Amino acid sequence: MLTLFQRKRPPVAAAPTPPPATDLPKGLMRPESAASLLATPRRQKLLEHIWQRTSLSRQQFAALYRTPLERYAELVQAFPASEAHHHAYPGGMLDHGLEIVAYSLKLRQSHLLPIGASPEDQAAQAEAWTAAVAYAALLHDIGKVAVDLHVELADGSTWHPWHGPLRQPYRFRYRDDREYRLHSAATGLLYRQLLDRDLLDWLSGYPSLWAPLLYVLAGQYEHAGVLGELVVQADRASVAQELGGDPARAMAAPKHTLQRKLVNGLRYLLKEELKLNQPEASDGWLTEDALWLVSKTVSDKLRAHLLSQGVDGIPANNTAVFNVLQDHGILQPTSDGKAIWRATVTSSTGWSHSFTLLRLAPALIWESGERPAPFAGTVATETAPADKEADAPPLLATADEKAAPASQEALPWEEAASTAPVASPQPMPDVMEDMLTMVGMGESPAPRQDVEAALGEKPSACHEAPAPTLAAALPSSPVPTPTSSAAQPSAEHFMAWLQQGIASRRLIINDAKALVHTVSDTAYLVSPGVFQRYAQEHPQVSALAKQENQSDWQWVQKRFEKLGLHKKQASGLNIWTCEVTGPRKSRRLHGYLLQEPTLLFTEVPPNNPYLSQA
Repeated sequence: MLTLFQRKRPPVAAAPTPPPATDLPKGLMRPESAASLLATPRRQKLLEHIWQRTSLSRQQFAALYRTPLERYAELVQAFPASEAHHHAYPGGMLDHGLEIVAYSLKLRQSHLLPIGASPEDQAAQAEAWTAAVAYAALLHDIGKVAVDLHVELADGSTWHPWHGPLRQPYRFRYRDDREYRLHSAATGLLYRQLLDRDLLDWLSGYPSLWAPLLYVLAGQYEHAGVLGELVVQADRASVAQELGGDPARAMAAPKHTLQRKLVNGLRYLLKEELKLNQPEASDGWLTEDALWLVSKTVSDKLRAHLLSQGVDGIPANNTAVFNVLQDHGILQPTSDGKAIWRATVTSSTGWSHSFTLLRLAPALIWESGERPAPFAGTVATETAPADKEADAPPLLATADEKAAPASQEALPWEEAASTAPVASPQPMPDVMEDMLTMVGMGESPAPRQDVEAALGEKPSACHEAPAPTLAAALPSSPVPTPTSSAAQPSAEHFMAWLQQGIASRRLIINDAKALVHTVSDTAYLVSPGVFQRYAQEHPQVSALAKQENQSDWQWVQKRFEKLGLHKKQASGLNIWTCEVTGPRKSRRLHGYLLQEPTLLFTEVPPNNPYLSQA
C-alpha cells in the first residue's frame, strides 16, 4: 500500500479562469474548481471529520481520500442530490457525498472487517476496508449525473459526465423520462472518473472486499454484505439530517436488503418446504388472485430459515414478524389494515377447515410461467377480524419471550414492529459502544445464575481458579454435523450447530453481538443468548420443551449441561461471569466455559481483549 503514497500524482486540474459573472447569459452557471467548491466552512469541517476517521498522515490522506473527493466535487459541481426530496438545492449532491462518506467512516469504526477473519488479517486489511467503505459511499449516487440530469453547455452541446469535468458554463434540468432506480446501474460508467488505476489495483488485491465493492458499484446491494449495509445506513443518516430527522437513529437500524431477504426466504420455503394446494391439511393455497399461507407455520419456518442463513435480529413473536412483512409491502392487509385474515378453506373432496392466513400477491413469489396451478377448492374470507389464530397459540408475546434478555437490542425487525415511544437520541456508537451491545445478554442473570445467587454463591470471573478435571468423558466420536433445520434437536446437535456455524462464519466470534468468545484460552458461550438463537433456528425445540414444561432455550441449556463439556467452578457452579470494559462504561456477561476449545475451533483464536476478570 505504501507505493500508493510514494507515486507522484498529477494535481487535480483547475478549471480555466471563467469570464466575469456579468458576462454569463441568463440561466448559465459557471463551473468551479475543486478548491473553490470545497472551500465553504461546512465542507471543510466535513473533510476534517473524514480525515479524523482514518489513521493516515495528511500526505496519505491526500492520496487515498482527498483526491477522489476533489474529483467528485468537480464532477458534480452545483447539481442537487434530488429534484424535490433530500439535498434538493444547488450543491446538494456535493454536500450529500461528503456527509455520507463521513457517516460511513463513523460506522466503519464499529466493525472488525472482514467479519470472521483473524485479528492479524483484520489489522492487515483495515485501511483497505476503510477506503472501500468511503469509495462505495461516495459513488452510491454518482450515476444520477449520468441518467437523471440533462446538462447543456453554453455552446448548445450536451454534456455527459464521461466527458470529464465541466469546463464551460452550463445549465441543467431533470429528465422527465428518468427511471427511479437506473442511477444505481449507471455507477459503472463513472467510477473510473474518481478512482485511478493504482487505487483499483490495490483494492483488487483483497478478494473479501473486492467482490462486495463491485456489487455496490453495480447497485446490487443485496450481495454486498456489510459493505452495502454501511453505505445504506450512512445514506439514511445523511437524508435524515437534511430532512430534519435524527441521523443517529437512522444509522442505528439498517433495513437495506431486508425486503429482499424476506421475499427470497418465502420463495425458498415455497419451493423446498411448504406444502401447497394439498387436498386436505396444507401450509398454503394458491387461488387465481392470491397466495394464502398459514400464518403460524410460515412465521416459524421463515424465522428458522433466515436465522440459518445468518440473518440476525429476528423477533421471537409472530406479531412482530407479521408487522415487518406488512411494513415492507409483502403482505396484503385486510380492509381494516390488519395482517391476519381469517378464512375457511374447502377442498374439492369436501374437506373444510378455518385458518388464520397471510395474503400475498402471487407475482411476488413466481415469475410468469413458473406459477403453479391454482387450488381446486375455495378460500372464503370472513369479515370478522382475526385476533387470534385457531390453529396456533396466541400471537401475543409469551412470558418467555417477554423475559428475553435486554441484549437483543432493537434491530430492523423490531424497530418496524415497535409502537413504543422513541427515547431521546443517544450519541452515535463508537467501536467500543458497538462492542458493548453484546453485553445485554448479561443484563438479566442467566437462569442458573438466579439459583446460584439464591444459594448465596458468588459467581467467579472468567479468569478462574485452576481448571477442574473433566466432569465427563468427551464424545468418543465426532459430533454429527447438522444437515438441515429439520434434524432432531439434541445437545449433540446443538454442539454440531455451533461448530458448523463458526466454521462457516455464520456465527461470528469475539465481535459485537457475538454469542461465542474466546476467554482463558477456551470457548465462552454467552447464556442465554446462544441457546435462544439455537431454539429460534430450530422451531422443533418448542414442542419438545412444552412436554417438560420448560421454555425452549432452557430445554437446550439443560441438555447442554448434561453433556458435561463445560468447566465448573470449585463450588460446583456452572456459570462464569466476564466483564466487558470500555472507555466510558462496563457491563457483565454470563456464560459457560468449555473444557476443550477444540470442540468448536480447529485453530483456537486469541482471547477477546475486551473481556476480563470481573
